[in-house]
Amino acid sequence: MLLDGEAAALTRKAVELALAGDQAALRLCLDRTVAPRRERAVELALPPIRSADDILGAIKVVSGAVGRGAITPGEGFTLSQMIETFLRAIDASDFEGRLRELEQDQAARREDAAARRHNWAARFDSSSRRD
Repeated sequence: MLLDGEAAALTRKAVELALAGDQAALRLCLDRTVAPRRERAVELALPPIRSADDILGAIKVVSGAVGRGAITPGEGFTLSQMIETFLRAIDASDFEGRLRELEQDQAARREDAAARRHNWAARFDSSSRRD
């Protein structure tokens, strides 16, 4: 290639020009050293999300911010996806809690049924011995 072996010298010259105030060289050097920021920080006062009932309030805050132009529609979409993730996590946690309660209730019923069978068998055994 034409510039083989010249990369170091060209880089050094671009830095010298940038340091001397050349705007194009400065832009070139900064473009190569500072990664472009892909997203900006978004500050919204979202209400705490503790249950599914809190989701509506959070979505209203996000849609209001989009409507006012405080955030872009893309940022609003990203935030709404994050809120949806909260909702799925809450749903999964609620489901697990309900399932645990049902399993505990069913285990208690089995224990009660076993105890009743045992008591009935014990009464039967004692009544047959009296004869």
